Parts: sequence; C-alpha cells; structure tokens
Amino acid sequence: MIVKICGITRLEDALASAEEGAAAVGFIFVRSSPRYIAPAAAAEIIRKLPPFICPVGVFVNEARADLLTTIERTRIRCLQLHGEETPADTVGYPVPVIKAFRVGDEFDPSVIASYSLPAYLFDAAVPGMHGGTGKTFDWTKVQQAAPYGRIILAGGITPENAAVASRTARPYAIDVSSGVESSPGVKDRRKIKNLFENLRNA
Repeated sequence: MIVKICGITRLEDALASAEEGAAAVGFIFVRSSPRYIAPAAAAEIIRKLPPFICPVGVFVNEARADLLTTIERTRIRCLQLHGEETPADTVGYPVPVIKAFRVGDEFDPSVIASYSLPAYLFDAAVPGMHGGTGKTFDWTKVQQAAPYGRIILAGGITPENAAVASRTARPYAIDVSSGVESSPGVKDRRKIKNLFENLRNA
C-alpha cells in the first residue's frame, strides 16, 4: 500500500515517515492550517529527504503564479489542490497534480471525469474546511470512483483503522496526517510505526 504522511513540519518527522515506509510526505502551504509550514522551512526539510521520497505541496485556491514560485523555491515534486479548482486550473504545471474532493452523502464520484490527472484525493466533507478534517466518510465511494482514475483515500485514517480502510476502499494510496500525530504538525513515531505494521499484517 502506498502511503503519504501529510502535515510535515519537522525534519525528524519526515525522516521517520520515510524510514517506516512512506512513499511521500506532504507540506501544507495554507496559512490557516495548524500544520502550515513556510516554503523556506519546507525547502530545508526537502533538501534532506532520502532519494525516492516524493515531497508534495498542499494548497487551497492558490494563484498559479504563486504555485509556480513555491515549486521553484521548495522543489516539491507534486501539487495537491484542495480548493475549488476547475479542470483548467489543474493543468500546465511542471509537476504532477492531485485534485482533492470533499466527499459527503450526496457526492457523485463521476465529477472527476471532467479532470485528467494522475490521481484524485477523497477527504471527508466538513462545513468550513477544505481538508485535514480527521473525519472518515463512506469508503465505498472510493470503489465507485475507481473507473475514473487512481483514488487516494484521506480523512480520519489511523493505525487502528488503516487496514480496514484499505480493504474496504481498495484505494491507490492512503494519506494520513492527524492519525499519526501527538499534536497538530507533530508526528508520533510510534503511531507511524504501528500504521505500517498494521498495513503489512493486513
């Protein structure tokens, strides 16, 4: 199972995630988030990542020029867009783009058919929030979306439910943040280790 650990604010957490088995680590460039990290600080961490670990930048309704600047300054290798970006807003970048969708009871997975991207992220719909909700949703929505592209499952995933989530949703990857934290932006290595152990055992 491909795993991304998101909301990285410290080098030791990025390295622990990589050492335990994460394929990607996420940096949140949204100032209102408790896991916000400044581009300069993210760049310092990214420079020290092991080879083959993908640094992902998380944004909400960011201007294209600012996205391009952040890519250049930090060397992130993937964009994760959590706002109201249209299909046109997601193309033309020098790195791959993941579009995030907030999933509620009325969510229609076919909406992603209008995009043409390498992957799509599903997170729980919570009023007033664009992501990082820590809430789960109906994981069968991921199966319904599978014909439209690769789906990354996010939202309330913890070491305790990750294996069930993986078996139920059968996603391309999972994205974990608050489920492996001791406080917002501070990861707990024991929880990260348990996450990967439980996924391997499953």
